[in-house]
Amino acid sequence: MKTSIAAVLAGGRFGAPAMTYFMAPQIAFEAPNDQGIKAMAEEIKAQHKKDIAAACDPIKEIAEKALSMAKDGEKLGDTLKGDIDEALKKLNERVEDATSDFEQKMAKLGTGGDDKPKSIGEQFTESEGFKAFQDSSFSKSARGADMQVKATLTSATTDSAGSVGDAINQTRLPGILPLAQRRMTVRDLLSPGRMDGNTLEYVKETGFTNSAAPVAEGSAKPESDIKFDLVTTSAKVIAHWMKASKQVLSDISQLRSIIDQRLLYGLAYVEESQLLNGDGTGQNLHGIIPQATAYSAPVTSIEDLTILDVMRLAMLQAALAEYPATGHVLNPIDWTTIELRKDDIGRYIIGQPQGSTSPTLWNLPVVETQAMTSGKFLTGAFRMGAQIFDRWEGRVESGYVDDDFIKNLVTLLGEERVALAVYRPEAFIYGDFNTALAA
Repeated sequence: MKTSIAAVLAGGRFGAPAMTYFMAPQIAFEAPNDQGIKAMAEEIKAQHKKDIAAACDPIKEIAEKALSMAKDGEKLGDTLKGDIDEALKKLNERVEDATSDFEQKMAKLGTGGDDKPKSIGEQFTESEGFKAFQDSSFSKSARGADMQVKATLTSATTDSAGSVGDAINQTRLPGILPLAQRRMTVRDLLSPGRMDGNTLEYVKETGFTNSAAPVAEGSAKPESDIKFDLVTTSAKVIAHWMKASKQVLSDISQLRSIIDQRLLYGLAYVEESQLLNGDGTGQNLHGIIPQATAYSAPVTSIEDLTILDVMRLAMLQAALAEYPATGHVLNPIDWTTIELRKDDIGRYIIGQPQGSTSPTLWNLPVVETQAMTSGKFLTGAFRMGAQIFDRWEGRVESGYVDDDFIKNLVTLLGEERVALAVYRPEAFIYGDFNTALAA
């Protein structure tokens, strides 16, 4: 703020004081970084010098007025002397204020500017405009004090000064990013089939006595024996559902396909576990593992037995049962352990870091699935020993349930109906690596 001493003098000689108050927008000093400290200090010093010069301007004007009067032979009146005294008083005050402000800014610059920001009230009462208005004893002829404060613009969305977050556009990528999905593999190992009705029956040979032998002329032929058993199983329903509003299905074109795909994936996820581990109780399938033959090494003279040896002996066990194995099922952890095995000089035995061929072990495909418990293995003649039957293939249906219609809701149902026939339990060899290696 700058008060014109000339205007004060004019008022003293010709009439009532005419005082004008104006204050420029306040400059807020922010904490500078290390590279800008020197430049900021120079700026503060220059501003301090400018403030001191501005404080001296009224004295210069009065001095010029007094010199002009003396030159014209006029005497200095009491009013002019009083103005000089008042101007000197204000000069001292303004110099003190400018010096104090300079010291505070330099101190803040040295401490990184960590002081908390001043409130609007504090800024107003400490402003030059208010102080000058206060020095005039709040004269009615004065226009008062004026201060302009500009709020710091931030990305906040609250209802506060400077909050412009609501005006910022958001970036959203198109489509929906789905969750990870397990790759289903066990079904592909089995022979596919279809069935009519709910019940599946098949006749299984359970025994055979082979008495065939060379026979002399005129001698009686030996009699052989064979036994059969009728096995009955039923199709089991695997199902789940979701609800969605008609509006959202219409507004988000991709959503319906995502829901359909997720419903079908859920069916396949449970199916894979049922094919391997279903215990046959209630509405569970009777899976392969509960019916498989326990691993029992046909050869016990192998020294320094390894996991690779166990898998080869399981193949032998199936072959001796007249069902040559067609594949292995392992947990991904166990297959990784096998692939990372090295010989004495650090070369990989099974795995090829740069290879791209399908996983195989002893010339048989390896199927990795987390439906198999880590540390366990299943080796067998899958297509000969078991078959999966689809009564209802996996499908998604929609309809109204209860009060869906009046609520604009749609119920989406995913379900399938399958049966599993394990013809020859001896065609599958199931075991535990720790138990097999400890034997």
